[in-house]
Amino acid sequence: MRAPNEIDFWRGFALVTIFINHIPGLYFERFTFRNVSLSDSAELFVFLAGVALRKLVDGPIAGLKPGAVVFRLEGRALNVYVAQTVITEVAIALLAAASLLLDAPFMIDWHNASAVFNQPVEAHIGLVLLTHQLGYFNILPLYVVLMFIAPLIALTQRYAPAALAPASVAIYTFALISGINFPTWPIEGTWFFNPLSWQFIYCLGFILGGADGLGGFARRHRQSLRRLAIPIVAAGAVLAMMNFSPSPISVPQPKLLFMFDKTFLSPARLIHSLALTALFAGAYATIERWSPAGGKFLSLLGRNSLNVFCAASLLSLICQIVRFVYGGHVATDALIVILGLTVMGLVAWASEWRARLPADRPARAR
Repeated sequence: MRAPNEIDFWRGFALVTIFINHIPGLYFERFTFRNVSLSDSAELFVFLAGVALRKLVDGPIAGLKPGAVVFRLEGRALNVYVAQTVITEVAIALLAAASLLLDAPFMIDWHNASAVFNQPVEAHIGLVLLTHQLGYFNILPLYVVLMFIAPLIALTQRYAPAALAPASVAIYTFALISGINFPTWPIEGTWFFNPLSWQFIYCLGFILGGADGLGGFARRHRQSLRRLAIPIVAAGAVLAMMNFSPSPISVPQPKLLFMFDKTFLSPARLIHSLALTALFAGAYATIERWSPAGGKFLSLLGRNSLNVFCAASLLSLICQIVRFVYGGHVATDALIVILGLTVMGLVAWASEWRARLPADRPARAR
């Protein structure tokens, strides 16, 4: 088990805020940082995934042959794919059960689920191919794609490190200028998180997570970057609190360069997210000193991010249904947050307890 650390702490922080933000109308939603930011926890989560990949590439799998690197990383991608498939099917079952028990047939239309009931053959093919995604269950499909390309990123870093950043920038720029995105089916549309755009912040996390190159530069100039980030973070906070967003009519072509678009991770969102990272990088030591229990708890969540994310996603849907039945009150919402954090903590603890079992059994046998 890893000791509490900065990456796991912020990943746990992202998981908690994602859980809260995935319950629309929740009273405590107004206190998450997306209300004072042009970006939100999705950018933080994907950026940290890139950092975690770099730690893995530079650590446990550094000496493996290319074939072994591909096998190891694609195995992780498969785990994420299975997790996405399972939680999506459970979410569909939850909506169907709620519709029957509450005599509320409209609930099967929630979160883009209606196609599963109206076009079951096509929709289930789409679920397997990731071309049909439920609302609030659409970040893991992005993560699946990013994990599937992780071997390419890792091997490029090994054999042609100078090519990684330019290639990622080129793909990101092409997506912004052309507006190209992955299609959805059977419901015509596009992915909510465009992998062609979001791969850039994933690669940036990977590059900045290294001890040399751009990552080393950022560490050596941390104070300067923090000072540069302060006015960017402040300006973004003002715009967010004003609920300002450029109108597509008023901005020049290519419009996605100037919008605050989440699907394409527009430059404004990306820059503000990176500024937040620069501002708070290294803050974990202070946070852990003032709140060791909080640091340990969030690090526990971050160490078991996939299991906790899956549980939190289903829990957020259950809480949406609960709020539909009982209404949204501060007391109810407080109970939801307390129970949610408790369940997330239990899932993380159970994940680590289960992981320790194989090591304990031989000791007992002796």
